[in-house]
Amino acid sequence: MKTMKTKASLIITSMTSIALAAPLAAEEAKVIWEKNCAACHGKDGSGDTKMGKKLEIRDFTDSKVQEAMKDEEMIKAIKEGIKKDGKTTMKGSGDKYSDEEIKSLVACIRSFKK
Repeated sequence: MKTMKTKASLIITSMTSIALAAPLAAEEAKVIWEKNCAACHGKDGSGDTKMGKKLEIRDFTDSKVQEAMKDEEMIKAIKEGIKKDGKTTMKGSGDKYSDEEIKSLVACIRSFKK
């Protein structure tokens, strides 16, 4: 009987931890976005900033842009950066963020779709 209670307790604790981790990851991604991405991409992901216009950044609020983007491509861009015509237009952040944080950033970008 005690073993059954222990197992049930572990299962409930694990499920609670998982449920709480998702919002925490989303909130953490939003903080990362606002600190490191919004200057160019805009707080709302529209790219409607001085630098965003200069670099011709895609509008992440546009559903067509969102449909054209694959998660794997976004992960690679965040990790490795982006080069255009031999010039770095976005530095990679693979050394700054864990895979989980990068996946959370992708989810953050997806949330901008209108």
